[in-house]
Amino acid sequence: MSTVKSKDGTLIAYEKAGSGPPLVLVDGALCSRQFGPMPKLAPLLASRFTVYWYDRRGRGESGDTRPYAREREIEDVAALIQAAGGSAFVVGLSSGAALALEAAASGLPVTKVAAYEPPYMPGGANHQARLSELIEAGRRGDAVKYFMRDMVGMPGFVIVLMQLMFWVWPKLKAVAHTLPYDAAVMGDYQVPAARFAAIRAPALVMHGSKTDPRLMKAARSVAEAVPHAQHRVLEGQTHNVGPQVLAAALFDFA
Repeated sequence: MSTVKSKDGTLIAYEKAGSGPPLVLVDGALCSRQFGPMPKLAPLLASRFTVYWYDRRGRGESGDTRPYAREREIEDVAALIQAAGGSAFVVGLSSGAALALEAAASGLPVTKVAAYEPPYMPGGANHQARLSELIEAGRRGDAVKYFMRDMVGMPGFVIVLMQLMFWVWPKLKAVAHTLPYDAAVMGDYQVPAARFAAIRAPALVMHGSKTDPRLMKAARSVAEAVPHAQHRVLEGQTHNVGPQVLAAALFDFA
């Protein structure tokens, strides 16, 4: 593990593997270097890229300087890009996809940007406030359940089963305080078309063929907003995309 200091002084923990052009991976909600898709995705990409994957602030071994703002997370990406040599291909999943796009739109030296299912779904304007209320009340488990039920749309029985997974549920609760951060990245959950029109890097926007129709619509809308973006459907995939399928799509784009 290595660390890099973000603009506000927050230490961001990251790992590096592989050789080739630099690529920065940006996680979605509740995920980190050790939990979620990155532990499997990063080694696959390392066959073609120098891969940097990190704990978003507040997770794992990264710091969590307050107050939080979306701009701080963009600065975290900037610090990773600097550590990678000054420019990089940035790849994000879910809310991390929205963050990757925001980073590219902000003018960071992003050589290419790829986004898998950024969850721009109307009706989410109150999510950040509700999540913050639950976290401030010490109700971490309820915050995770709210995220799964009201934001992701998981069936109730799946959430019950998740709580029985003693090797998973505590990890989710441990980073529940970062859920408002993901909601802040998403803003009002509308595609920020005017901002994304400023993206000049080649862009790839993807969704699975078996995913939530709202996520399909969101990906299409993002692809329309980003100048000259490629839009690709990954057959047989849901929001939990298979690492090998995603890696193949990224290799094709690169």
